[in-house]
Amino acid sequence: MRKRSKKCPKTPAGEPQRRQRMVCLMSEDELRLVNRYLDKYKITNKSRWLRETVLMFIHKKMEDDYPTLFGEHDMRR
Repeated sequence: MRKRSKKCPKTPAGEPQRRQRMVCLMSEDELRLVNRYLDKYKITNKSRWLRETVLMFIHKKMEDDYPTLFGEHDMRR
């Protein structure tokens, strides 16, 4: 395990604390792939990266699926 070289900044009082746990099981190959990606891009906070990646995907998907008055085909005309 690596020793931390920097102190993590404390969460400001206004932000809600994360109290809900989410567990995900991966195969050895999947975990190896994730770890290789994290090492390649020098990502040290795996939890933050995973949370931001999942939430970014969900946000984009919801934005794409948002109902509009006209379809994409009608708007391009």
